[in-house]
Amino acid sequence: MEVRDRLAFKIMDDTGMLEEAYERLHRTGPEFRGWLSNHGPMAVESMVRRGHTGEIHRWLDTYMDRLEELPSGTWPITDDDWREALGDARRLGDWLNFFETELKRWPWRAVLETWWPRLLPGIAAGATHGVIRTGHAVRELLSREDEMRLAELGQALGYWAARWQGVAGTAAPSGTAGPASALDGVPRVQDQSQGINHRLAQLADTPGWTESVAGLRPADGAEQARERLIEVANAATLRYLTHAHGEPVMLIHSATAPTAVLRTLPALPTTLWGPSLDAAWAASAAVVAAYGPAEPAAREELPAAPEREEAFDRAVRHGDEHAIKFADTALDVYDRTGDADALAGVIRAVDFIEPMPI
Repeated sequence: MEVRDRLAFKIMDDTGMLEEAYERLHRTGPEFRGWLSNHGPMAVESMVRRGHTGEIHRWLDTYMDRLEELPSGTWPITDDDWREALGDARRLGDWLNFFETELKRWPWRAVLETWWPRLLPGIAAGATHGVIRTGHAVRELLSREDEMRLAELGQALGYWAARWQGVAGTAAPSGTAGPASALDGVPRVQDQSQGINHRLAQLADTPGWTESVAGLRPADGAEQARERLIEVANAATLRYLTHAHGEPVMLIHSATAPTAVLRTLPALPTTLWGPSLDAAWAASAAVVAAYGPAEPAAREELPAAPEREEAFDRAVRHGDEHAIKFADTALDVYDRTGDADALAGVIRAVDFIEPMPI
């Protein structure tokens, strides 16, 4: 078989594997145990994207034991009353049904263009998992459109809408700081004894919070907004290496949330790129404020960077869904910057987070 034929066969095989995984996962709901996010679709999309299709079903066999059934709806959401249902987790099944119908009625890009500006102010939904799952779904649809990928976008948007949650006390960027120094200036919330909702609720009253968000250098135009968003994703990912000990799972989202928004930009009109940057920056800063440690780790405490391919291999062997998603983001950052700290951050995650046996 010629190289070109083998490559075509591999692409078909990878595509079919993801569709099979989506089919299994779409029988389950976006949450389990009350509010924990179903990371399955995001993790398997990352594994397919990085050439690890052979491990997917074995990984799912273990992961799906914790998941719950797809929730049913109670009464339909309409074009007239969707605002009242936004952020109402009791309507999760209704939101999933709503977007399933919308994506059958209209092209997916049209649905995304309509709902992105409605959902974006609630970017903290599900500890930012609503937007993260949407970013993974859009990345796939930009490569290939089919029924399973459309269904995945519908579940992602429905989850985001049901858990819609804003970031309090934010201000549009108007300062002079780059993303790395701006993140260094984000204050920590005072009480870090409980979960993310308790921590985010403190933001508006945290001294220096609003000023730190406003301190980011603003973007002038759509293309600069995209470049600034790249800088935010890069800075948050590289920062993880030295700050992961604050809370190794939750701080991953400071990097994966802006990365998800960045992956969605090609499917959006450029008029939405500026607001997307502002929301992604606020989400990343909020996670840092909620979970960032008082001091960074000393350099001598940090692991050495692996080879590029080894970084994602280590995450898959480790098995944790957060480590897999972070490794996917870290490879993007390494490819853009050549900074080995992105790869070392994957090892930091693997060292800190409890593994999932697969």
